Amino acid sequence: MAPQAKKAAGKQTKKFIINASQPANDKIFDVSAFEKFLQERIKVEGRTNNLGDAVVIQQKSGGKIEVIAHNELSGRYLKYLTKKFLKKQQLRDWLRIVSTSRGVYELKFYNVVNDEADEDED
Repeated sequence: MAPQAKKAAGKQTKKFIINASQPANDKIFDVSAFEKFLQERIKVEGRTNNLGDAVVIQQKSGGKIEVIAHNELSGRYLKYLTKKFLKKQQLRDWLRIVSTSRGVYELKFYNVVNDEADEDED
């Protein structure tokens, strides 16, 4: 009975959401270019450009990208690819990817503390 349960568990569908609405609203992040990057770079069975029906990538309203995987795909892998895209676009110094809940990732700006007010007083 246990082997059947493993087969059913192997076929489960995972849903990931990458929320890039904050940087997309500030017009520094191109969501459609990121979607294209993911479609080109996600590996299925060790090969890129091999998504087929196994992985579906859709752009949702409000700067969100939804990745539905019908095979084994980890959130860490999506986080890695997102960091790679940010580095390529030279946005890695300003943006980071944070997991807000299970299967949901959000692009956030680093918190920059303004020390200029303190310098003016001196």
